[in-house]
Amino acid sequence: MTSLSVHTLRCEYRTNPIGIDVEKPRLFWKLESRLQDVFQTDYRITAALSEEGLESEAPDLWDSGKVSSDQSVQVEYGGPKLAPRQRVWWRVEVWDSHGKRALSRPAYFEIGLMNTAEWQAEWIGSWQFGAPKTQAPSHLLRKSFNVDQPVVQARLYITSLGLYECTVNGKPVSEDCLTPGWTEYRKRILYQTYDVTPHISQGENVLGAMLGDGWYCGHVSWLPRQFFGDRPKLLAQLEILHTDGSYTRICSDGSWTCHPGPILENDILMGETYDSAHEKPGWNLQGYKEDVHWLPVEVFPVPDLILQGQIGEPVKRHELIKPVATSYVHGRAIVNMGQNMVGRVRLTLHNQPKGQTITLKHAEVLNPDGTLYTTNLRGAKQQIVYTCKGESIEVYEPHFTFQGFQYVEINGHHGEIAEDTIVGIVMHSGMEVTGHFECYEPLLNQLQHNILWGQKGNFVDLPTDCPQRDERLGWMGDAQVFIRTAAYNMDVAGFFNRWLQTVEDSQSSKGEYPMYAPLASPNPTDADGGPAWADAGVICPYIIHLCYADKRQVSDRYESMARFIQSMVDAAPNLIRVDRDRGGWRGFGDWLSINAYTPEDLIGTAFFAYCLQLMSEMALAIGKHEDAEKYKAEHERVKSAYVEKFLSGESPEALTSQTGCILTLHFHLCPAEMRSVVSDALVKDIESRGMHLSAGFVGSSYLNDALTSTGHLDTAYALLNQKTWPSWLYAVTKGATTIWERWDGWTEENGYQDPGMNSFNHYAYGAIGDWLYRTVAGIDADPLDPGYHHIIMAPQPGGGLSHISAKLETLYGTVKSSWSVGNGAFTWEVEVPPNTHATIYIPGTNAKHNELVIENGTLEVGSGRYLFTSSV
Repeated sequence: MTSLSVHTLRCEYRTNPIGIDVEKPRLFWKLESRLQDVFQTDYRITAALSEEGLESEAPDLWDSGKVSSDQSVQVEYGGPKLAPRQRVWWRVEVWDSHGKRALSRPAYFEIGLMNTAEWQAEWIGSWQFGAPKTQAPSHLLRKSFNVDQPVVQARLYITSLGLYECTVNGKPVSEDCLTPGWTEYRKRILYQTYDVTPHISQGENVLGAMLGDGWYCGHVSWLPRQFFGDRPKLLAQLEILHTDGSYTRICSDGSWTCHPGPILENDILMGETYDSAHEKPGWNLQGYKEDVHWLPVEVFPVPDLILQGQIGEPVKRHELIKPVATSYVHGRAIVNMGQNMVGRVRLTLHNQPKGQTITLKHAEVLNPDGTLYTTNLRGAKQQIVYTCKGESIEVYEPHFTFQGFQYVEINGHHGEIAEDTIVGIVMHSGMEVTGHFECYEPLLNQLQHNILWGQKGNFVDLPTDCPQRDERLGWMGDAQVFIRTAAYNMDVAGFFNRWLQTVEDSQSSKGEYPMYAPLASPNPTDADGGPAWADAGVICPYIIHLCYADKRQVSDRYESMARFIQSMVDAAPNLIRVDRDRGGWRGFGDWLSINAYTPEDLIGTAFFAYCLQLMSEMALAIGKHEDAEKYKAEHERVKSAYVEKFLSGESPEALTSQTGCILTLHFHLCPAEMRSVVSDALVKDIESRGMHLSAGFVGSSYLNDALTSTGHLDTAYALLNQKTWPSWLYAVTKGATTIWERWDGWTEENGYQDPGMNSFNHYAYGAIGDWLYRTVAGIDADPLDPGYHHIIMAPQPGGGLSHISAKLETLYGTVKSSWSVGNGAFTWEVEVPPNTHATIYIPGTNAKHNELVIENGTLEVGSGRYLFTSSV
């Protein structure tokens, strides 16, 4: 490697994306250097219509010229207006503070269809479907066509209401799963763009599609089937460019034919039934003659919704998991995957009789007698039924469903279960793992493992609450408490950009945000999510901006957020949100708190103030200075109302629960002179419970931050290390491999008689991961210079931890923090990526570095690797 290189070129958070519907795509790159204190002084972006065009001294599309700037993230394309289908090749040249120069390799992005006028395809589907609210077989759709000219490139633009899998001449067009995903179907769906050039040949070609019910017409949460629509519908447009510049377009229309396929039933919640006797061999290949018996598809009216190119990455298969053990209970095999996972299994069968039916049932835990515990699934079957072909080896993987499980019961299998009979396929949205945290305490390492796997399991197209029972909704409260942890663990910028558009699409006409998005509910009152749930519509864009310097997310959501703020103002004339004296829906409170009650209007008013503060900061970030001042003033008014109602009198309500204290401290809602009073009340409550927390979803996510900020670090660590119920480590001691919904997991054991609430993969309590990275490891972003361009490095060791090692892959590169404590000495290794700078706060006294001057344990550094020591 030379002393400077530029690499990892991305556009809209993706590598070489095609089919993006963005007028001014944003560009990103990273620097790498062996030298210390490296920052970019200048850059030059060139863009051309071809890769070869980049070699020209005057590129035919755009030349930014040499720009004096250190900006290397969120750089807007500045060339001429981009046309639909246009591919742009680009690269960047950079100069650094040491006078070095580097030129990147070429990258590209490609524009999608951009507007509905470019779509010539029609919506099509099967001619037959089940009676209302019943399941029907998945239909196969096919179109045979001829290509009589040489092919330069071929693009498939495709989407569906429901789910689809597509092939060209029998070859899958991608490895994506559960496409096109779940959006607010009444307003918007996403389409995908695939490069199918290698699949097209001269002569006959066949475009084949298989449709699944998905969220559109299958079961959604507790609702009956077909809440959004009656059957799946496909929209597909294949565009083939020839050497003479002409196009052949194959569009979904009435000329396609369809036939029921071997998937007799499919449903996100219920599972899938596949009968190999109904397979149509060769149906998606050239030369298939049986389509003369197929029927024409039905053509549907054009729905009134927005078609938008893919945002972020779709769901994909990411890992394979092999079982760790197999047991036999009542004659049925129970396979243990060793990990509570989300996805599905790949079934490999050896010499099973033709017509034999194999049934797979999925569960997260076992009953005491070794059978599956399925009570917590409520109405979700999570069942796969496969009817065998009778071949020596046959392999089956479900198509249009996923399960949350650790155990698989196999019924109907002849003979012993082979080593390869079951393989688990882990599925989640395409997100790279960016964070790593470990220490010498195995239980804490397992906690971090559980947090990450809870995120994997619930970030399946949208941030669901749980992946197993009849719910799986995009709950807003869960998302907002966890988003900061999520952004440490994985690159979630594209994922949340996608979901936050759905949040806005689900907003009510009054400006309210719902309790979950998409809003799958016939109840109009669900349009108001209530305190700490609806507020995700403001909190999540703020966190995405903080972690990824994403001003566009703020500006795109700004008017929507302003409507939400106004809806709270309109509903709270006395500035007390969801005032108990006014009646009506007041939200979920501190959901699943333990033997404690925090008034809903206290929570509501606290979050009202917090959202106003964030709105002021976001308005300032995008240059809306008058709005920033307006929201700042409104924040002070709400804060005063909060103090008057909840912090006044002889027994202030804010001091009667842990969560009341936590919100008061973390949102800075009390006068400075009262902080010690509030924090003392918090600590006293914790101590009175034998060093246990009582906060639920709302309070626990901020609990350790509130303690740390008021000088009670030892109490925060005591809670982190607590192993008995209720605590973060309690589930770990019980063998959990993901985060549980409830502190106890098994609700029957602690007096709450609702086994349907026993979710063993529910990520909200994993929000403690934020504190592990930000306080224990000491890696934080600066709101005034976001995206980790300015990094705050301030670890706070304690809790008996002797060593931790953490790293975070930011948009600029890798930040590392690794420290150890022993014999009164603190040793800390730090790495700061190029083109960033960091403020270093060294704990203890007598802070030293072999070259740098340190004053009062604090210093400013540029990029590089550093070793600090101090006395503790």
